[in-house]
Amino acid sequence: MGAKHTVRFEPVGIEIEADEDETVLNAAFRQGVMLMHGCKEGQCSACKSFLLDGDIDMERYSTFALADYELEEGYVLLCRSHAYSDLSVELINYDEEMLRSGVPIQVVQTRVETIETLTRDLRRLVLALEDPPEMAFNPGQYVDITIPGTTKTRSFSMANTPSTDDHLEFVIRVYPDGHFSGLLEGRLQPGDPLKVTGPYGVFTLRDHPDRDLLFVGGGAGMAPILCLLRSMAESGSQRRATYYYGARARRDLCYLEEMEALARRLPEFRFVAALSDPVVGEEWDGEVGMITDVVERGEASLHTADAYLLWQRPQVRQERRKTPACPSRCSPTPKLELWSSRARRAVCTTTTSRGG
Repeated sequence: MGAKHTVRFEPVGIEIEADEDETVLNAAFRQGVMLMHGCKEGQCSACKSFLLDGDIDMERYSTFALADYELEEGYVLLCRSHAYSDLSVELINYDEEMLRSGVPIQVVQTRVETIETLTRDLRRLVLALEDPPEMAFNPGQYVDITIPGTTKTRSFSMANTPSTDDHLEFVIRVYPDGHFSGLLEGRLQPGDPLKVTGPYGVFTLRDHPDRDLLFVGGGAGMAPILCLLRSMAESGSQRRATYYYGARARRDLCYLEEMEALARRLPEFRFVAALSDPVVGEEWDGEVGMITDVVERGEASLHTADAYLLWQRPQVRQERRKTPACPSRCSPTPKLELWSSRARRAVCTTTTSRGG
């Protein structure tokens, strides 16, 4: 271990202790301070901040996330920054409500309990926690799962709620030759060990009971939204909520019975599924079209809504071919950015499995 230094975050006045051998972001995670973050690898700029005072050294990062001129002006990426003196850091992108509600990071040993086929390319993975036998997290967060036999990880959001913290449930898209997801096609078996690190992420419900909720996501993006909805049902939430779920065809839909059950438990909840490419002759009387278009047709006003937007990168590329370049790095598509500006508050994220 290296020398330890104090890092003070402004304008919130929160202080943490950071070891020279760890990044400032990891030091914050370790102490339960939930700074804004995304990739944790210097690629996305979500943790970009301004160094007011002190000495740091940064690991390798992408100039997409931090341009050379920004570095010269004093901006840094906390996921790449190591403190070599006491620091004073100004947070640029932060949610004070979330900062103080973090859960300290844990490393947990688990074993595979269930691998279940949901659709042709979605799998349900359930892990039983062994050491320690439980894991605290906030609904909507994710963990890193270490690929067996390597030091590499893949990030997946929990679908279960913290009330069932003796296991973790995931919805995972299987990619051809995916480094982790490919293991779900017969190579990973019940009883096999897996190491999990977390929780991470700020895709969590804010305490705004007077605002409507808009959830938008497709594919494996259902997992954190399902977690949020299950949590709302457990707490007896009365908030008006709509979940727009996009799939290509009828065979790509899953959890339909649970959505119906949630609608019975949440009287103000509505589930809207849309098919972008339904099979000819397929029985379907629901919405048809890109989910972005379906939302625009279905939502006249979002001024009183909190929007939770989550999408897979292949759909993002498809949508971007239809529209101008996205003006914001925090939002998956231009249309989702439009909804973000129309909603009073938006929590936006793009999911990626970094190769599966």
